[in-house]
Amino acid sequence: MLVAAVGAGTLTGFGETLAASFGRGGAIAATDKREGDGATPLGIWPIRAAMLRPDRMPAPQTRLPWRWLRPHDGWSDGVADPAYNRPVSHPHGFSAERLWRDDHAYDIIVVLGHNDSPPQAPLGSAIFLHCTQPDRRPTEGCVAIERVQLSAWLDQLKPGDTLRIDP
Repeated sequence: MLVAAVGAGTLTGFGETLAASFGRGGAIAATDKREGDGATPLGIWPIRAAMLRPDRMPAPQTRLPWRWLRPHDGWSDGVADPAYNRPVSHPHGFSAERLWRDDHAYDIIVVLGHNDSPPQAPLGSAIFLHCTQPDRRPTEGCVAIERVQLSAWLDQLKPGDTLRIDP
């Protein structure tokens, strides 16, 4: 189990404690999470899968299900979208985040099982573990660590692993 401590600004796993970035809206109970609030939802979230930029890293050795990102990949955050909190392709008829980004934050995306079984709008979408920005700015609700560390951890993650987010 990975353990995120929002107040301490850390993520612990595999015998290491690393600096982490969290949502610009702070931490919030999962029942209070709302689309666009920028908050990181507290709770224990299954690690579902990974998505990776093929032009920025080699194939991982992870046991998680994974796939290469494509330039048209998105993730629905449109509360009226039947595909809310699911992967989509651009162009898309509803609001959807673009996963192919220039800023390197989504070079590695580990999908967390927040509000996905089944997704319920507007209880939050696209909660990921991903790479930090160079200036370590807060996320839009995700957990982020340095790319080199996330890459190393990706090779150790396996189906059944979880990420617990504490205040």
